[in-house]
Formats: sequence, structure tokens, C-alpha cells
Amino acid sequence: MPVLAYVLLLSTSLFWGANVIAGKMSLGHVSPMLLTTARWAIALAALSLIGHSKLRADWPVVRRHIPYLISLGAIGFAAFNIAVYSAVAFTSAVNVSVEQGAVPMLIFLANLLFFGLRITWHQALGLISSSLGVALVASHGELSRILALDVNVGDAIMVGAAVAYAGYAVALRNKPTMAWQSLMIAMSAGALVASIPFTVAEIALGRVLYPDHTGWAVILFTAIFPSVLAQAFFVRGVELIGANRAGLFINLVPVFGTLLSVAIIGEQVHAYHGVAMSLVLGGIWLAEQKRRVVPA
Repeated sequence: MPVLAYVLLLSTSLFWGANVIAGKMSLGHVSPMLLTTARWAIALAALSLIGHSKLRADWPVVRRHIPYLISLGAIGFAAFNIAVYSAVAFTSAVNVSVEQGAVPMLIFLANLLFFGLRITWHQALGLISSSLGVALVASHGELSRILALDVNVGDAIMVGAAVAYAGYAVALRNKPTMAWQSLMIAMSAGALVASIPFTVAEIALGRVLYPDHTGWAVILFTAIFPSVLAQAFFVRGVELIGANRAGLFINLVPVFGTLLSVAIIGEQVHAYHGVAMSLVLGGIWLAEQKRRVVPA
């Protein structure tokens, strides 16, 4: 039923967009490394509870691919979220949300560079448009600052996070066949294992901030909504309307992130944000439209 698919996929984009806001709201309530570790510990427990039978059935496949699956979780789940939660300490949630919109085009670029994906001039124009939009946000509306390497550290971290997540997404093309529950359990375990050394370092350096009530609320939200429910909703949405149509909803993540930044934490949106968002989403639209009309 398409309506159900749309509700599930819109909810997925909303939850992923809200992850940035949760990171911003965690400041002063729980430190970023501890937040990441606690998030994936809880998510792993929840996923194991609902997916242990699938994991048992898939265990021979999982066991053969443990290094690969652990690496996926370390990069796509742990490193990406550590970067997001660190970036919001230095830049606005609006900036982080818009910069996150670069991920689809970075995936496209990685496929072009490493797998020889065909590119049309429409797609090239889309890539340039999206890149220009991200650059506009990272330079806070002054592109000359990039040439002078005068970029906010938070924006630089987030651009790096987008690159890392694109690498993770491209690497997923080689994932072994297994139930999504088994895949998520394995990658969540990888995220937990990878995040622990960062938390240990945070404690050793005296930078850890143990969660208060707000901190625990953020941890529980990120563990349940962006981690567990969003993944389950996305998988079900793909089953209902197909991967190509479902994938387009991911483009709404920066839109929801920006709207929530304004509505919940009262951040300001500047004119360059609007221009950048138009460039990013317009570029994605160009690439996706052309991809659908050109036969393989």
C-alpha cells in the first residue's frame, strides 16, 4: 500500500534529520563519544532482542564476513555519528543538516570514480550544483573563504563525515545476502566496538560528560528512532515501493533537519542557506531524473 510506504519513509527521513538536532541538544548534557557508545549499545540490545532468530539462521554467512561487517558499522555508524555529534559543537545544526545533503551526490561521485558509472551532462551539472551548495554553507555564504582555507572546523568535520558515509554506502553494494536484522546487529556491534576506544580516550583526557536526564533522553532517542525504527521503516518502505523510489526520500533528510533546527532549537536560517539547499536538492533532482530516463 503506497500510503503506508510514504508514511514509513517520511518517518525515516524525519528521524534521520532529527539525529542532528539530538546531537545539538546533547551539548552540555553528554559528551559526543559517550553518546555514540551508549546509543549503539542500546540499539544493539534492542536489535538483538527482535532479531536473534534471524541472526542464528544467518550466522554461517555473518561469521564468514565479520571483518567486512564490523568495518561497515565502524565507518557508517560509529565514525559518522561521532563526527556529527562533534561538528554541532562548532557549527549550527542547519549547516550540518544541509551539508548532510551532500551524501547522495558523493555516493554518485564515488561510483563514478571507482566503478566507472556512466555520467551524462545532466548528472555532471547536478554534481557541480550540489557541491557548490555544500561549499556555500561550509563558507557561510562567502566562497572566497574556502580558497583562503578559512572554514569553520565543525563544517569541515561534517563534510568529512559525509565523505565517510558515502564510502560506507558504496561499500554496501558488496554486502552478503542476509536478513536486515542480522545485518543491522552485525554493523551495530561494529559501531559499538569502534566507538569504545574513543570513549576511553575521552575519559582519559578528562573530557567525558556523563549524561544527566536530558543526556539520557537524547541517548534513548538516538538509539530507538534514528537507529532502530528508521532502519526498520526504510526496509519495509523498500519492500512496498522498491529501492529506487524509496531512495528518493533520503533527499528529505536535510530538509527535515533544517526545519527542526528552526522549530525546536530556534536557529536562524540565512539567505545563503536557502540558496545552498536549492543547489543541493536541485543537483540531486537533476541526477535522479536523468538516471530514471536513461536506460542502463
